[in-house]
Amino acid sequence: MKKVWLNGVFDVLHRGHIELFKFAKYQGDWLCVGIDSDKRVKELKGPTRPINCAEDRKYFLESIKYIDEVIIFKTVEDLKNIINKYSPDIYVIGSDYLNKEKIGSEFAKEISFFKRIKKYSSSSILDKI
Repeated sequence: MKKVWLNGVFDVLHRGHIELFKFAKYQGDWLCVGIDSDKRVKELKGPTRPINCAEDRKYFLESIKYIDEVIIFKTVEDLKNIINKYSPDIYVIGSDYLNKEKIGSEFAKEISFFKRIKKYSSSSILDKI
């Protein structure tokens, strides 16, 4: 079985996320998605985030047909340990991380980049609201 990993906040879902999940799922047989804890989201995105709590985000993601498993992580070290234990064949990440650190990628056999769809963004959705 070919295991695929990807992680992110996934707070305000949009079509770009679904395209990412679809892309990731077609890279292998089992897709596991890691999501940041609420505390970590606040640290990364600011005091007004997340919009949806981690348990709700996990529930939403588990309802998407491309995703087989969802894990909440609390720290960078926690994320590394989870990826190491999961030992993915493929680590999927957005192409905007091409020249940036990819936490835990050393535990994957291969990295696959998803070309971000520019017109979809959680931040732009929140700005409209």
